[in-house]
Amino acid sequence: AIEAEDFEGAMAALAVLLPNRHQMLGHATTAVVTLELAAALTQLILDLAAHRGRPIELLQAALILWSMNVVVFASWYWRLDAGGPHRRSRKHVYCGGAFLFPQLTLPAEVRVALGAGAWRPQFVDYLFLAFNCSTAFSPTDVPVLSAWAKILMMIQASISLATLAMVAARAVNIL
Repeated sequence: AIEAEDFEGAMAALAVLLPNRHQMLGHATTAVVTLELAAALTQLILDLAAHRGRPIELLQAALILWSMNVVVFASWYWRLDAGGPHRRSRKHVYCGGAFLFPQLTLPAEVRVALGAGAWRPQFVDYLFLAFNCSTAFSPTDVPVLSAWAKILMMIQASISLATLAMVAARAVNIL
């Protein structure tokens, strides 16, 4: 087991050695949570296939996994789009990135009139995008422009579909 002091020491060393330590630590944390999501989904599928667990427990697990899927991928999109939140906040004008948000398609004078002249996507915009991808299995109103974002959205939709399909299959089996 890792002692708390060892972990703190390792984190302090990383903070000194890595130039973009906050960004790297954020990416690493999101990667670990993504791996945990994949492991939990695998376990849910195995439990469903083996008819283990009470139906209410399996339904709760599926709901938690589905919600976790939304938050994890919203975090990835927020962290990676247009250089991440820190880079986006330093720019005077948002130049765009992997996603074409509806606000960016409006003429500048319309954005100013709506009070969104210097609009930049915030975490809630990426959360909305991830929620739509997990419910509709598509980005809905935000076109995806880059290959990395398309791949992440395919993975997200696949996780959501697997979670929902397995729960539906189990529900039909119970009936």
